[in-house]
Amino acid sequence: MDCGQSAAGRCLIYNRFLIVRLSITRQSMYNSGQKLDWQAVAPPPDTKPPAPLTMRAQSLPPRSYFPEHAHDWGQLVYAISGVLTVTIVGRSFVISPEQAVWLPSGIIHRVGSLLGAEFRSLWIASEAGVGFPREPTVHAVGPLLKALIAETVDLRSNENDRGYAGRVTDLILDQLRRAAPIPAALQWPQGEVLAGLCAALYADPADARSAEEWARELGMSSRTLTRRFEAEIGMSLRSWRRRMRLFKAVELLGGGMDVTSVALELGYGSPSAFIYAFRTEMGMPPQAYMNRAS
Repeated sequence: MDCGQSAAGRCLIYNRFLIVRLSITRQSMYNSGQKLDWQAVAPPPDTKPPAPLTMRAQSLPPRSYFPEHAHDWGQLVYAISGVLTVTIVGRSFVISPEQAVWLPSGIIHRVGSLLGAEFRSLWIASEAGVGFPREPTVHAVGPLLKALIAETVDLRSNENDRGYAGRVTDLILDQLRRAAPIPAALQWPQGEVLAGLCAALYADPADARSAEEWARELGMSSRTLTRRFEAEIGMSLRSWRRRMRLFKAVELLGGGMDVTSVALELGYGSPSAFIYAFRTEMGMPPQAYMNRAS
């Protein structure tokens, strides 16, 4: 498009629209099977059926995914850093290192990462998962369980110490039986257009465009966008964006970013505004939350 001075404003809007549409088109291709930038990854070659527990450790590059599959055993989907997008029938959501997803045997699922993650997942034999939920469930992951999951990576290189490995395994299973289910941290739409919209906002949480502005750029009415968003996710775009920013806040704080930098990254007007929003939703200021989680 030729941008003369008199058309500078229109050109800016047009170029911004192209950027948004490109993001949505890429995500749409991923959801529909035409994975433009996404790459399928295979599990580590040394994985075996669990007896009773097997650790899977793998680095997921940005825009990578495990294709849809199911297991004859249970799986705890988890990452020690980065975030994972977990998709099962009728649901799609994002988890941070503070959450894990329990998948009973036979559940068809897909796991990917938009920005990259350190995948540390557990396969658990059916007989060892007695007492576990029979439906896919999101659990909080506390410091002890995090440490135990990390320890299982070292156990693989010291198979002679089976007594210690057995004790660690028993502790992990006990922790999982005691874990209380929580709502998914960040619901994610499965429809092509809304998934692209959420991907764009997740990549730039400081984007302050309203639902009306997004609707215009997506070529629909604000009422249609609102109705579709609530139908797919169960909340408004405004509520989802607020939850997404808090989700990103926990991720960034956990990665060592200071409160002021997080506030700017998320688009808050000041650190105090971010602290107020965080305390309102989480019941404590950011630093206290991270101290409790460490």
